[in-house]
Amino acid sequence: MATSSPETRRPVFRFAPSPNGRLHLGHALSALTNERLAGACGGELLLRVEDIDLTRCRPDFEQAIHDDLAWLGIRFDGAVRRQSEHFDDYRTVLGRLQAKGIVYPCFCSRQEVRQAVAAQEVETGRAWPRDPDGAPLYPGTCRSLSAREAEARIAAGEAHVLRLAMDRALATIGGALSYRVFGEDGAEQVAVAEPARWGDVVLARKDVPTSYHLSVVVDDALQRVSHVVRGRDLEAATDIHVMLQRLLGLPTPRYHFHRLLIDQTGQKLAKSRLSESLADVRARGVTAGEIRRQLGFA
Repeated sequence: MATSSPETRRPVFRFAPSPNGRLHLGHALSALTNERLAGACGGELLLRVEDIDLTRCRPDFEQAIHDDLAWLGIRFDGAVRRQSEHFDDYRTVLGRLQAKGIVYPCFCSRQEVRQAVAAQEVETGRAWPRDPDGAPLYPGTCRSLSAREAEARIAAGEAHVLRLAMDRALATIGGALSYRVFGEDGAEQVAVAEPARWGDVVLARKDVPTSYHLSVVVDDALQRVSHVVRGRDLEAATDIHVMLQRLLGLPTPRYHFHRLLIDQTGQKLAKSRLSESLADVRARGVTAGEIRRQLGFA
């Protein structure tokens, strides 16, 4: 995978929505923040469509993304990258991780994971550790499966995911992980990555040869992204991304985590809660200029 140092080229930013629902004001904030920061340093701004979820992503949602961004007046450089068209890229990189012996198949359903965790909590009388998103860490049920048994179950067509063996991955790296965070004023600071708090994360599924974590790292490298600008809700996930970058010998971009917009209940805007979409805002007669001023981009 050809890459070059972020220090020797024009800065590259990207806005990367998923077409699994309609964009809302939070997405507008993210896209406009990328636009402003890219413009401030003479950088490029790319658009990437993160559509690996073939069940939830829809063509009409993808078209709505283009319509909303055009309405906001945001211009992008280069061609749009659609992740669903690049599964071979992710398979190749996944193969590199498998060759390191740090990936294993897991046949546990989500329900089985919950049951195993509940049993451990009853047995120990203690709460099971959670990842930064609040989900219980995988208890390692399939870690000890022999290669022969795992291969037989895969050959039989049993549903499975591929997990990263976190302890082996960190042992392979053999050192601390860090990355640079930059502010809107250009000031930078070093942040320490702690991927162990995520446990054995999923890197791919039987029907989709990648995950958000793997595909975003691969795409950022292939698109030569030097500056990643995204919401604070994804700050913790950067731990995993920095780890994968180190394992794969890829450059680590600089990161900026912008504020989140919240609704009247104090929760962040989200597609899953059917937050008012940009299309709905537009239908109410609100102009793109008013949205820019509302969000602080006058």
